[in-house]
Amino acid sequence: MSTVEGREFTEEQEALVVKSWTAMKQNAGELALKFFLKIFEIAPTAQKLFSFLKDSNVPLERNSKLKSHAMNVFLMTCESAVQLRKAGKVTVRESSLKRMGAVHFKLGVVDEHFEVARFAMLETIKEAVPEMWSPEMKNAWGEAYDQLVSAIKTEMKPPSETC
Repeated sequence: MSTVEGREFTEEQEALVVKSWTAMKQNAGELALKFFLKIFEIAPTAQKLFSFLKDSNVPLERNSKLKSHAMNVFLMTCESAVQLRKAGKVTVRESSLKRMGAVHFKLGVVDEHFEVARFAMLETIKEAVPEMWSPEMKNAWGEAYDQLVSAIKTEMKPPSETC
């Protein structure tokens, strides 16, 4: 059941995501960094959410930890989107999902943060594949992102205590 609140990820949406991701994959590192730079351009205070940026004097575009983190997030988002319909759900390992949920909870990530990231991701993809971009592709990537965020939000709770 590839649905969020009753919405389904369609075969057409899957085809658009797969086609565009195939075209973007070779530049994933560069696109991932653009994605995060866009987030910080829209919401400069978001930088405070990343401990590795707090005391760094390295320009954002040259920060190796930011590049690595950006690549992980972008790849996970895109690969999850590509698998969404086939698997019928977000295919991030449950342990990763639980960890992401706990970290996002601990950092105080709220809906607005997810909305900024959504906008930045869609703009990054639009710039990466302008010849493919369409309202349908925007909707396909938006739906895939929403489903991943929904899975993360489900896990956004304090880490469970073990006795």
